Amino acid sequence: MEMGNQHPSMVRLQEIVKEVKVLGQQVASFSGLQSDKDYRKLERALTRQLFEIDSVETEGKGDIQQARKRAAQEVESLLRQLEQNVNHPMRLEIEKIYLEAQNRITQEVRILRGGGGNISDEFVDGIQDVILRLTQIKTGGKVHLRKARYRALTRVCAVHDIIENCMKQQAQCLPLSEGIHVSVPKINAIMVEVNKSRGDLIALLMGLNNEDSCGHLSRVLTGLLVELDALDVSGNTQVRNYRKQVVEEINSLLKHLDLEGEGDSTCRYDLAKNESIQKIEEIRRTVAQLQSELVKTETTQELHFKPKAELQGLLTKLDEVSTARNPCIREARRRAVLEVQAVITYIDLKEALEKRQAALPYADEHPSHKAVWNVLTSLSELQRKVLEFGGKRADKSYIMLEELLTKQLLTLDAVDPQGDEMSKVARKQAVRFAQTILNYLDMKTDEWEY
Repeated sequence: MEMGNQHPSMVRLQEIVKEVKVLGQQVASFSGLQSDKDYRKLERALTRQLFEIDSVETEGKGDIQQARKRAAQEVESLLRQLEQNVNHPMRLEIEKIYLEAQNRITQEVRILRGGGGNISDEFVDGIQDVILRLTQIKTGGKVHLRKARYRALTRVCAVHDIIENCMKQQAQCLPLSEGIHVSVPKINAIMVEVNKSRGDLIALLMGLNNEDSCGHLSRVLTGLLVELDALDVSGNTQVRNYRKQVVEEINSLLKHLDLEGEGDSTCRYDLAKNESIQKIEEIRRTVAQLQSELVKTETTQELHFKPKAELQGLLTKLDEVSTARNPCIREARRRAVLEVQAVITYIDLKEALEKRQAALPYADEHPSHKAVWNVLTSLSELQRKVLEFGGKRADKSYIMLEELLTKQLLTLDAVDPQGDEMSKVARKQAVRFAQTILNYLDMKTDEWEY
């Protein structure tokens, strides 16, 4: 039926349904909380549509009554979805972790905004822990959860980058003594302002500062660049390098000022079709094929290809993958690198054991050194099983592997080098190797998703 021949009430309902579909897209991607103004705005818009639907006259016509009922049900469904989104357990977990990060950062920001620049290792470790916990949040593919996790991660990772740059500055023993050059006092004063701006930026990114804006902070930092550019530091390489370092610090802060709208584009947080993720997954598939062939062979001499060279090439490819400052892609790449390194380590140990077997017997070998090699032989077999393992932490096979690896660590702990330096070094390397296998097994089963 042509729209011109339709009943006016039916036409009005179709118009309302179109408006509701637009609101439905906003509901699906809404990643905030119930206290956010955007939540209340969406809720009011949907409620208004319900009133509009209710005001449509049906004149007792069955088809109009059914259409009005369906439209009302669609709006009511979106209202329930909106409420479920903000109260989803994983959304609340993201917010809980983010609040922890805010609490950690508040004290440091106070120091930085006061002009200080000393950052503790404990604080950096705490931020890294927050990042790891956020990357491990399960989203189940839900758009609003991916978006919430991504937005939280981008801000915490930006803070981590800013703090790391501050730590590097501490390591460079800055600022310089003011007696070196006439321009040094001015640069030192600007550096104090940069530290304050660093604190302001962190507060802004983490939602701890509602007074400033990215635009205001950008103007402040740009003004500091202009002041530095006007200084005459010719003839003194040390001071010129000092100014250069401060300029680089300001530029590193400016690059984080574009996070205001970060995560609004779906392609940033819904990574299934992301080009970098696809490259990483392709490399992981290649690693899995190489690994499958490796674990089936008894000795490395049986291999008809050079897996180490190929694996090193894959590491180079991973290094070339762009993360585009996306923490989820960064974590995906890091995990892929660890997978490649685990296979390389397996080959290295296997080759070392074969060379040792070919050179036996050792007439003057220290008993402690021999004991360490016995453990390494066991670890090689356990690593093969770890590489093959594809289950979960609750599986009996996982528990068994974890117990066996722990047992090998205890065996190494009981080895007494008796003053033999070679045995000491060998035991230390073996302990590190066993711990690496345990960590890799743990990573394989932590159910992370990008």
